[in-house]
Amino acid sequence: MVVEKIIEKVYSVGSRDWDRRLFDELIPLPDGTSYNAYLIIGSEKTALIDTVHETKGHELKRHLKTLKIEKLDYVVSNHAEPDHSGFISGVLEMYPEATVLTDKRCKGMLESMVNVPGDRVRTVEDGETVSLGDKTLEFIAAPWVHWPETIFTYLQEDKILFTCDFLGSHLATSDLYAHDEARVEEAAKRYYAEIMMPFRKKIKSHLAKIDEMEIKIIAPSHGPIYDKPSFILDLYKEWVSDEVKNVVLIPYVSMYGNTGKIVDYLVDALIEKGITVKPMNLTVTDLGDLAISLVDAATILLGSSIVLGGPHPTMVGAVYLANALAPKTKYVGVIGSYLWGEKLEKDIVGMAGRFKAEFLETVMVRGVPQDGPSEELDALVDTIVEKHKELGILN
Repeated sequence: MVVEKIIEKVYSVGSRDWDRRLFDELIPLPDGTSYNAYLIIGSEKTALIDTVHETKGHELKRHLKTLKIEKLDYVVSNHAEPDHSGFISGVLEMYPEATVLTDKRCKGMLESMVNVPGDRVRTVEDGETVSLGDKTLEFIAAPWVHWPETIFTYLQEDKILFTCDFLGSHLATSDLYAHDEARVEEAAKRYYAEIMMPFRKKIKSHLAKIDEMEIKIIAPSHGPIYDKPSFILDLYKEWVSDEVKNVVLIPYVSMYGNTGKIVDYLVDALIEKGITVKPMNLTVTDLGDLAISLVDAATILLGSSIVLGGPHPTMVGAVYLANALAPKTKYVGVIGSYLWGEKLEKDIVGMAGRFKAEFLETVMVRGVPQDGPSEELDALVDTIVEKHKELGILN
């Protein structure tokens, strides 16, 4: 990554990680990611907004040298996670006079996680400002997007909001700005689904706060910058709303093809009723794709074979993840096949405590599903149709 000028005296100095394919040993990164850091040069003082992952510290160091930054006054840490704070100690070694500005909760995290000396940290309060001379930094408390210590930094004169993880996307691209909107939307929705969705109610309040501000540029710490802030803000408002779409999501596992036949039957029957269906075989599905589909599906049907009397372990993992993400889906159903043991419903419902949804009647088929019409499955389809009509999403 090269140094890129955003506006006069404000630069992007972070790093693109083109080859990274897994985050937190869990989240797939099909498009890599970036660790964005920003340098602001005021008439009197200079500030660095966030740093980069430790493995990319040499790139940040090179960029600061390219800009001939001999003195750095402040390093702002908007968020303690090591992909943004990992090279703070390296920057402090380069600039012994620099002070870290961060939230009081973040201070302890930086000391514990990335060995930032506590005596080099100054905590800031919500609404506090720091002058760089002709430029002013304002700090905005933004807890739970997606950690408790997060803050935003607002460059008042230039109306740039630095949001760290919030509104970002795991996307390595040579574009500085989010001009390829279709590609960015897909990456940003994946990012929201995997990371932000559990904090939907908190995010609503932060969006309301942002709505009151005059913002020309949103600069997150992953993915491209938004020079049209309404693009990403409108998407987030849709995602965090209570509205769902006329979609039935069917994640499933089928050991011998029987549950798969049930899914095939339901897919055809629901399509005939005018409902969009997304079947997902969990043995081949990217967990990120599953998370994206959870964002706005009105109904989720969880299909599983039975293993040792309970749900297939792959389904257990998927339900655990979906429960942690706490989607806004309105209806959840359990379907599957068995020969012996019927604990499927009890186990799955027991793992889905964060689903604020109505559970539909479970449909379990013994052995091989018979060809032709199925009263139980047709009844489930009719129930879903009526539920979607009640929501006003199906005519």
